[in-house]
Amino acid sequence: METRVLPFSDESIAEATRLMLAGQPVAVPTETVYGLAADATNDEAVAHIYEAKGRPRFTPLIVHVADLAVARQIGDFGDEALALANRHWPGPLTLVVPLRREAKIASIVTAGLPNIAIRVPDHPAMQALLEAIGRPLAAPSANASGAISPTRAAHVLKSLGGRIPLIIDGGATRRGIESTIVAATGGSLRLLRRGPIDVDAAPTSGSGIEAPGQLASHYAPSKPLRLDARTADSDEFLIGFGDIAGDANLSPTADPVDAAARLFDLLHEADASVKSRIAVAPVPNDGLGAAINDRLQRAAADRQ
Repeated sequence: METRVLPFSDESIAEATRLMLAGQPVAVPTETVYGLAADATNDEAVAHIYEAKGRPRFTPLIVHVADLAVARQIGDFGDEALALANRHWPGPLTLVVPLRREAKIASIVTAGLPNIAIRVPDHPAMQALLEAIGRPLAAPSANASGAISPTRAAHVLKSLGGRIPLIIDGGATRRGIESTIVAATGGSLRLLRRGPIDVDAAPTSGSGIEAPGQLASHYAPSKPLRLDARTADSDEFLIGFGDIAGDANLSPTADPVDAAARLFDLLHEADASVKSRIAVAPVPNDGLGAAINDRLQRAAADRQ
């Protein structure tokens, strides 16, 4: 299969819509990372996402919708979920809520679970696509399952070239790490994945997979990764932070927002370098730094 890369425009959105209505997945930028989008009401279309990514079938997908009104047609929003949605949507927050029985969402999207992960994205390309197709879109990150998430069209092409028909190029993503995921399924709010938005929710203590990004090994480069490194061995590409310059630096000013936006970009750069291993300088584990460290710890974990 030939994979075309087209700049974001009315024409590329029209072509993406045509392909998706024919059951094909298309890569499109969001404000977090590039997503691999398909019609969430079409089982076969969503199955093509899993096929392209090589994704484990027991992991659910996030459904992207145009606004809260559409979200409430497919998910049951309690008061706390509504308050979070009104405060943070559109934006990098995913809410896991009970799936409405009448919702026409393909069962493969939720991996057979009774809940659904929903987000309203804050990016003109994804919003244009949602408006054009008029359907909810399942859209995990546009990369091979478990690999480094894509923040540029070139990352998608390297990972999924030949597996999907189209990539819409909207430039580098603004946030750079995946959305915060919060479960609002009854009882206290539970934090399933840290991300750009800080929410007052208890970290989940369960061992089951309820949302994307919960596998112990995830976001992983092809090379071994060492964390909390202040110096590099001769065979290591050092990703610095703050005063630790490294071969490349997440943020020379130790700004966690800059670091989050550059994280996957620099992991791609390190993975493509001539060095056989990767080392990453310490990042303070508070606020957005905790989300960065969550991604790094999963990237460094033993492969499953």
